[in-house]
Amino acid sequence: MEKEPKQKPEIYKQIALFSSIPFVLALGPIVGWFIGKFLDKWLHTAPYLMYLFIFLGFFGSGREVYNIIKRVSKE
Repeated sequence: MEKEPKQKPEIYKQIALFSSIPFVLALGPIVGWFIGKFLDKWLHTAPYLMYLFIFLGFFGSGREVYNIIKRVSKE
């Protein structure tokens, strides 16, 4: 029986990258909500900037998940 020692670290790296996806998906819209709420209070434009920044947070999170998956599939 042959053991492949190089395979173990690669699997752990993929698990770490894939387990970060839920945090990336949740953090983008939450940060967008905080930024939008702050700007809405400051500029008196409620709730338009909040919705805009939540959408931008979703878009940025989706893009980052795409980049993570692309990075893992290259390796």
